[in-house]
Amino acid sequence: MTAKTINVRLPEALYNQIEELARATARTKSFLTIDALTSYVERESWQIRDIHEGIKEADAGEFATDAQVKGVFAKYGA
Repeated sequence: MTAKTINVRLPEALYNQIEELARATARTKSFLTIDALTSYVERESWQIRDIHEGIKEADAGEFATDAQVKGVFAKYGA
């Protein structure tokens, strides 16, 4: 795996927390940071996938009918 370097300025409190966690778990700060960023990116990426999927559906003319939209609003009380 090829690695790239980025520089990030952290609030001192967060840096200290990472340092403390690294000592407690016998992991490096780099390992913990990569693990945290990987989890965050995986968790948040669904939004981009859903937006792209929605754009494809719209481009293909796939829209909900008025009845379907009203049904959703009625179901959730909006």
